[in-house]
Amino acid sequence: MEKDEQQDVYKDFKELVNMSASVLEKWLKTDESKDAGWDSGNGESVGHKSGVKIVDILRKKKDELTGTDYKHMQKVVGYIKRHTAQQPSGNLKDSKWNYSLKNWGHDYSKK
Repeated sequence: MEKDEQQDVYKDFKELVNMSASVLEKWLKTDESKDAGWDSGNGESVGHKSGVKIVDILRKKKDELTGTDYKHMQKVVGYIKRHTAQQPSGNLKDSKWNYSLKNWGHDYSKK
């Protein structure tokens, strides 16, 4: 990934991932978090597994980020953009839609 693309990904990631590492880590321990999303084949959802990586990324300084981190950040940005575009109607606070987004580090209720 080129330097310019990394800068764009970093900016988008910081805008869309609006949960801190500690808040996300706490969320990932809940039953709601563990029950949301598709199983990645080992009993853990894809989003939950991603959330663990996001916590690690959030705890790093920008100059410590690796190419693998940037690729995951790019995946996170794409997921959050797609998922928020599919927002259902109704009370979303206790919805799988909301829980899935939180697994990816985005709390839709934060503006």
